Amino acid sequence: MAATIGVPLYACGGGTIPLIQGWLTEGMSLGSAAAFMITGPATKITNLGALKIVLGFRRFLEYILFVMLFSFLTGIVVNFVI
Repeated sequence: MAATIGVPLYACGGGTIPLIQGWLTEGMSLGSAAAFMITGPATKITNLGALKIVLGFRRFLEYILFVMLFSFLTGIVVNFVI
């Protein structure tokens, strides 16, 4: 769920830290925090606009799916290891 929330949220890497810090104190898992931290900056609107122009629509969708899948799997690994 954190990976999905991170996609439309316009937040840079530094902007996500206060959000994650608050969520961690409320009980968010470290894996979910990692997934959110990956998807937020990787899918900023400015980045997505440029990528869509350069890659084309099909590869643009592949990029978004890859980022979500990678962040989801990273979150699972972080939860498993820590």
